Order: sequence, then C-alpha cells, then structure tokens
Amino acid sequence: MEAKEYIVENKHGLKLVGTSRLLSLDFFRGLTVAAMILVNNPGDWGHIYAPLEHAPWHGWTPTDLIFPFFLFIVGVSITFALEGGKDKKGVVGKIVKRSMTLFLLGLFLNFFPKFDITLVRIPGVLQRIAIVYLVCSLIFLKTTSRQQLYILVSVLIGYWLLLTVVPVPGVGYANLEPATNLAAWFDYSILTPAHVYKPAKTWDPEGLLSTLPAVGTGVIGMLVGTWLRSSRPAADKVAWLFASGCLATLGGLIWDGVFPINKALWTSSYVLLAGGLAMLGLALCYWLIDVQNYRRGVLPFVAFGVNAITVFFLSGLIPRVMNLIHVNQPDGTELGSKEYLYRSFIAPPFADPKNASLAGALTFVLIWFGILWWMYKKDVIIKV
Repeated sequence: MEAKEYIVENKHGLKLVGTSRLLSLDFFRGLTVAAMILVNNPGDWGHIYAPLEHAPWHGWTPTDLIFPFFLFIVGVSITFALEGGKDKKGVVGKIVKRSMTLFLLGLFLNFFPKFDITLVRIPGVLQRIAIVYLVCSLIFLKTTSRQQLYILVSVLIGYWLLLTVVPVPGVGYANLEPATNLAAWFDYSILTPAHVYKPAKTWDPEGLLSTLPAVGTGVIGMLVGTWLRSSRPAADKVAWLFASGCLATLGGLIWDGVFPINKALWTSSYVLLAGGLAMLGLALCYWLIDVQNYRRGVLPFVAFGVNAITVFFLSGLIPRVMNLIHVNQPDGTELGSKEYLYRSFIAPPFADPKNASLAGALTFVLIWFGILWWMYKKDVIIKV
C-alpha cells in the first residue's frame, strides 16, 4: 500500500509533499487507461463508432492517441520516480526487474488461454511499455535534458530515413506499405509470422523497429516531466508547455506531408502529433487541478490512474476467462459468458447496434470504476 500524497502548486512554483505525486498526472493517466479499456472492450466488435476504431493505415483517430499518451505519461512519471534515485545503488536493478515484470505480464496475456508457444504473439502493449520504460529510465539516469533532446531528434530523423531511404530486402525499394515496409521485414524475419499480431499476418503494430520511435514518445514525456519539476512559476510552466505542445502538433502535421502519420509504424510525424497533443492535455490538467485546485470529477479518474497497470492487465484477462465459461442457448449453441451477458442484458434496449456496443464498453468501464474506487478509498495501490 502507498499513501496518496501530492505536490502542492501555486503561482510561485511547487512545493514537494510526501511522495511527490502530481494529482493532474494521476488524473491524466487514469483518463487514458479508462479510454484504453473503453476502446478495447466494445460490446460487439462488428459495430463500433469510427472515432473508437484505429485508422486502417495512414491517418489517425482519437483512439490512435491513447497508447502514445500512456507512453508519454510513462516518461513524465520516470522523472518523478527516479530524480532522487540517480545516485542510489540498486536503482538499475529495480528498473530491470519492473521492466521484466511488465513484459512477462504482457506475454502471459498473449499466452492465455491456449499456452501454445509455437503460435504465441511475442510483442504487445505491455511489452512495449516495458521496453520504453527500461530504455527511457536508463537514458534519464545517464543523460542531461539537453542530451535527451538530442537523442529524441536523432531517433525521429533516423527512423524517418530508415523507412523512407533504406531498401527493403526482398522488395528492393523503401516503402510504407503494410506488408513490405522495413519495419514489417524486421518482424517477418526475426519474430516470424507465427509470433506477430495474427490479423496482420506478417508484421506487428507493436513490432521491433517501431519500438525505436516509441522510445521517443517516452523521451518527450521525460522532457516535460523535468520541466514540470523545475522551480519556475506555474504560469510559466503552463505557458511554455502549451506553446511546445502547439509547435510539436504543428510539426507532426507538416511532417505528415512526407512521412505520413501512422500508428502501426509509429512514424516520426505521429510521435510529434501525439506528443504535442499529450503536452496540451497535461498542461490543461496541470493548470486546472494542481494550480487552480479544481477537484470536481477528478478523483474517479485518479482511482484509475493509481492502479493503471493492474486494471489494464485484469481488463484484458477477465474477458478471456469469461469466454471460457460457456452458456447453453435454446437452439443448442453455446455462447461465452461475456457475450451472453451482453446479448441478454445490455443489447436488447438499443435499436442501433453501435449504441448497444458502446453501452457494453461503458458498462465494463463502470464496473471497473466501482472496483477501483473501493481500492482507492482503502489506499490499496498494487505496484507493478
């Protein structure tokens, strides 16, 4: 268990209290995780509103911003968690241990329930979080903010050149098509088709090469976290964060003209767009919650934020478990218990199947809110 103590801000700067948490950061993390659960658990995958789906390839939807927002938050959190531990012995070991735990949790979700090592998908969301956390933590411990900025610029430009200049073995030219780009070749050659995202067949949206710019998303978060931890007046922090967010967003949109915004490839333009919008979102939350002390409607999402990894893992595991429990139907067929509950109790009142599907997702989020709210009130925080 961990006490919920937060940074107190005022117009002159920050004062550290207790565990030095930013309430706005927990809120922003909780909002992001709640959105993750919402889009990952529709009542019916065949009926989803367009903003709640990923873009088919180039382009973006609001759903495409959720994962990079979380990696951005990972970067911000690193600066609060590790700033006092740069000179402490054993900190690297703890970082490695936590990264391994996150990776294994993600791998377990991919294994469950078949546990077939010949077909298991190796990459995944938790696996990418683990790698980004590990690499960004080590970068933070060993570099200055200026060096981190150089690393970010080098990664984004280097990845752009890799995907648009380097010829793809077996294809003969650089391209950004789904199955023939350089990132897909890495996944196909190293992971093999048996161990990637099954709908994609030969490549993975959380694949090997695209993890490189995902680290860049985490580095953006670290730069923002360092800025928020500075002793500058709160108004200056917010103003510069808004300005930086606008510039990054604009930069991503301009870069889109030659290197399209694409979540599956995690293109450099996508890193800037998502990072810029994340900066704007956090700046707004920080100003309202930590500076202006706005609290209405905040704590429910904080409850999600302080147990973010736990709820993400369990929200992926429990539907799989429910699908193993079959319910016999009058026509002799069987339904998984999750689908049975949806068809029997949630879908019937809705004439539009998309509304029913959205209601199913919202119901799942609300159930988790009830559980997490109880945990929050009891100061139960499961640290991974």
